[in-house]
Amino acid sequence: MKTYFSKRIYKHTLPESTVASLGRTLRVFNQAKHYSFSTMMKEERSKQTRPGEDSLHVYVKKKFSLNDYYANSAVQEAGALIKSQKELTTLYLQNKQAQIIAVQKRMKTIKTKITSLRKLKASFVKGTPQIPGNLRIIKKYNHFFAVHYKKETKIYYHVYHFEHSYVEVELNHLTSRLGRLQGKLNRLTQQVHQLQQNIRSIVFGSKKLYKSQFTQEQYKNNHAAWKQAWVQSRYSKMVVSGRKDAKYGNFVFTYEPTNHLLSFQTPFGDVVAFEQVVFPYGQKQVNHAIETQISCSNKKKYGQPIGWGIEDHGEYYLVKCMIPVEPPTVTNYSKADGVIGIDCNVDHFAVSNISNTGRLLHSFVQKFDMAGKTSTQVTKIIEAEAVAIVDYAVQHKKPLVVEKLNTTTSKVSNPYGNRKANRQMSLFAYRKMLHAIKVRAEKCGVLVYEVNPAYTSQIGKLKYMKRLGISVHQAASYVIGRRAMGFKEKLPPVLHSLVPEKKQGLHHWVQWNAVKRPLRDYPSYWFGHVALSELVRLHLLGELSNHRTLLQVREATANLSNSGNRNPSPR
Repeated sequence: MKTYFSKRIYKHTLPESTVASLGRTLRVFNQAKHYSFSTMMKEERSKQTRPGEDSLHVYVKKKFSLNDYYANSAVQEAGALIKSQKELTTLYLQNKQAQIIAVQKRMKTIKTKITSLRKLKASFVKGTPQIPGNLRIIKKYNHFFAVHYKKETKIYYHVYHFEHSYVEVELNHLTSRLGRLQGKLNRLTQQVHQLQQNIRSIVFGSKKLYKSQFTQEQYKNNHAAWKQAWVQSRYSKMVVSGRKDAKYGNFVFTYEPTNHLLSFQTPFGDVVAFEQVVFPYGQKQVNHAIETQISCSNKKKYGQPIGWGIEDHGEYYLVKCMIPVEPPTVTNYSKADGVIGIDCNVDHFAVSNISNTGRLLHSFVQKFDMAGKTSTQVTKIIEAEAVAIVDYAVQHKKPLVVEKLNTTTSKVSNPYGNRKANRQMSLFAYRKMLHAIKVRAEKCGVLVYEVNPAYTSQIGKLKYMKRLGISVHQAASYVIGRRAMGFKEKLPPVLHSLVPEKKQGLHHWVQWNAVKRPLRDYPSYWFGHVALSELVRLHLLGELSNHRTLLQVREATANLSNSGNRNPSPR
């Protein structure tokens, strides 16, 4: 279904009777929708049906003096709102559960540190100061104590000074913080219980506008102005669903493509007509849909419903036309010539063109900047980059491959982690990226495959980054494309020594998970200097368990290359 918006229809160009009749229609229609929603919500919460012999549709029709088409649309909209609230409740529950797990982990860390500090304090009482192993930032040098922070080091010259200036203060601070976290955990648990018991309701007119009568200066001392804005917001929209057996696709609205005349009959018998209802983006599509419906001989079988909506924006009206969109006649499903792999990141798309044998043909990066941009600006930026990528796929006649990610939960699962990483995660508009790519690809007849994102970045970093001379994100896009084509990414022989014996021979994802922990302290760019797939460097990874510096590893790599009559790897 595609929605097209008309140009503005200003009220001063319409007769006063038309504006009054349309305002009355909008108010009655929205009252029927509100009543339907309230009734459905009560039934959902009480698990009991509404008393009475008439159905909700019939009751709304009688109560508000509506015909079948208006009543049916009002009940349908209320049902859609109930369904959306159920889906949102599921999403809210997932987020709350992720937040609870994050708070519990943080509380466990703080409790461990409190226990260690109390042990340290007890050792002072005994006269034998012993620093627990998990308090790594505390060091003892003879009679001195030093606390090494990231950007500074504090020195305490004797035990009494250290105990009362650091240990006691830190214990009080951690205990207070633990109490605040416990309160937050209790609130989250209560919110989860409420979400599980009831479906969240909604405020027609928006909560923000409702609260503004108490918060905004323009409404605090002028309740009449707020009430006018509140009524305008609550009773400003109406959508009437279409019927495929109607001549114009709708039994209420009639649109003439030749003279752009839109007319409809209100529930009170008045006929409202809008002249020159023009759709600047989609006039051809609207005309084609109307003309096709009119000329259809067997409408019950081949007809298409056409929905219409009206929005009141104060000084003008907007008309919406909702027509079904036919899928593209030709869609490229074939992977016979290869695929285009895409790795979505917070500030760029990494794209890899892969042949039918899994070989990398071309790789590039589409960069953009979303910092400081509004939501609308971000959408436009992403859409422009998506157009370029899909056009590239059309040019090479290959389908696209992306990761199937769920970033909604991950954005709230690590609130106490790195601030910079959390900021990057909050800017990561993955859903907008995927939506923009899919919409453009559908228009151009290109299929978008989605694959499991497990270990794509790690595989690209360890296996292909150095070998192909590309960035870690480009290597990840290469792995994404290969995964869609059915290729398995086995562990390089040099990394098998890092896999525990009990995991040898298991699925390759299990082995990649095993090598993830030993190599997590090494920065990504380091793997761009060492080719882990070359057998001449087999012994290097055996020493990764020792904390060798990057310079030592580079020197060893260069020595091996020179002894084997090879040119040193480019830096």
